Amino acid sequence: MDPRTARLALATAATLLVSTLALAPPAHAAGEVYVALGDSSAAGPGILPQLTLDPCWRSARNYPHVAASLLGVAVLRDVTCSGAKTDHMTQSQSGVPPQFDALTPDTTLVTLSIGGNDTSLIALGESCVRLNPFDRPCYYDNVVDGVDLVNQRIDAYAPKLRAVLAGIRARAPQARVFVVGYGLYVRRNGCWPVQPLLPIDANYVQSKVDYLNQLTAREAAAAGATYVDIRTPGAGHDTCALATDRWLEGFVPTSIAAPLHPNANGMRAFGHIVAAAAAA
Repeated sequence: MDPRTARLALATAATLLVSTLALAPPAHAAGEVYVALGDSSAAGPGILPQLTLDPCWRSARNYPHVAASLLGVAVLRDVTCSGAKTDHMTQSQSGVPPQFDALTPDTTLVTLSIGGNDTSLIALGESCVRLNPFDRPCYYDNVVDGVDLVNQRIDAYAPKLRAVLAGIRARAPQARVFVVGYGLYVRRNGCWPVQPLLPIDANYVQSKVDYLNQLTAREAAAAGATYVDIRTPGAGHDTCALATDRWLEGFVPTSIAAPLHPNANGMRAFGHIVAAAAAA
């Protein structure tokens, strides 16, 4: 074997070893009881195979299942449900029991993805669709006389998130809690007409996702939970990327997943990110 080939083989072996060690389940994984809470960004509507249909549309390949497999947890209670709001932590959702019912004193790990439905972010994105590049941007419908109406809605959501985090702690006092944010949906200035958002609106919509993420990170830290950032590693994987590179689908999906939601590639990536945070 020539020196160049030997160096390449050694580097490859080292990379594989580091990857194996990084993904090795932590010592306590055998006794881990993991409860996954949240909305469709965690449930994975449309991603096959679906474990449940209406109303939850929960996938066997969503990020909680990916993370649980990587961590080697003993028990996974995935109660994520599409359309869930903070209210559905303690109230039923179309006949589905409250998500908090899955929390018990023996719970050791909790992930939470919530807030998008409370603050109507999907509805915001849909209202900003512009097929004509000369139409009035939706920005001017949401920022009136210098007042950002969506920011006001997100600010008003903070006490609800605070109550959810307190509720988790009360029901699962020993659990490590990881609050997962929302991803990078559209890059700067967008990619009209691939995604039908005018540049000003593309920046505005993503800035509202980012604003919600920032609020979520602050509330998580104040509650002693860990915030998991999936937006930053999503660069290059937004809805403007090639179909094979996307972690999130656009207004017209290019894979079997719901519009404006993670696809199977995204769920796999988010599962790795969450598992790495939990194993740290």
